[in-house]
Amino acid sequence: MSNTALQDAQLILQLYELRREERLRRARAWFTESFRAQTLQEVNELCPPGSPANASFRMMISYWEMVASFVVRGAFSDKELFFENSGEMLFVWARVESLLPEFREQFEDPYILRNLETVAQEYIEWRESRAPGSWEAFKKRIDS
Repeated sequence: MSNTALQDAQLILQLYELRREERLRRARAWFTESFRAQTLQEVNELCPPGSPANASFRMMISYWEMVASFVVRGAFSDKELFFENSGEMLFVWARVESLLPEFREQFEDPYILRNLETVAQEYIEWRESRAPGSWEAFKKRIDS
């Protein structure tokens, strides 16, 4: 294994360790089980500001936006290795993608979750090039 491959693997393991932190584990469980908002109003009802649900929502999207920023900035020399080990990012993307226009409009910031969007689109293209139709099948599975 080359030094760069080893560095990529070490970063993936460090990111995995962060996901095992207790509060983030609870946020991940809540997001997986409960977050199905389709509009900004539904987000505000499901996780009002100051609530534990709001903290969980913010933890999930900020964690994956941070990780995506590493990918965008070139922290990984091998994006495929990242894609092979980061399926949860696509899960988060599937749940927030439809909300982006409203978020960006409300906060007057076209860059909200821009890194997540960029990497998710690359990830989906990579996935589809290997297994056509897998993205739609994935979305159906998580929406059921």
